[in-house]
Amino acid sequence: MKDLIFFAGIGQLCVLIASALVPIRLNWKTDLLILPRLHRQLYWIYGGYVVLAIIALGLVSLLNAAELAGGTLLARSVCGYIALFWGIRLALQAILDVQGHLDTWWLKAGYHTLTLLFTTFTMIFAWAALR
Repeated sequence: MKDLIFFAGIGQLCVLIASALVPIRLNWKTDLLILPRLHRQLYWIYGGYVVLAIIALGLVSLLNAAELAGGTLLARSVCGYIALFWGIRLALQAILDVQGHLDTWWLKAGYHTLTLLFTTFTMIFAWAALR
């Protein structure tokens, strides 16, 4: 379990590569110009919070894999939170209308890789929380 959590930490940090592409691929700088300034600012703030959360979850997993695998109430609680975080993100994959944006083979492959990663994270951390 310790190794699974450690490698999940690496995987979570790798998700940031895709996160960095979102504002570029979705053309936030121009497409969001029709929104009021506050709405544009909130998009960037929310995106920043998500990025910081993923960094934190990845680092906690990398640096505390043995403790998270230890089965204490705190470890199980943290793993439960991480499973919930990625489980919700996985559920959102099913309702996001991404088809018009997956116009190259590498974007399609990346999207499916993300789905696989979200599934894997959810399963690893749910297992660690419930076992």
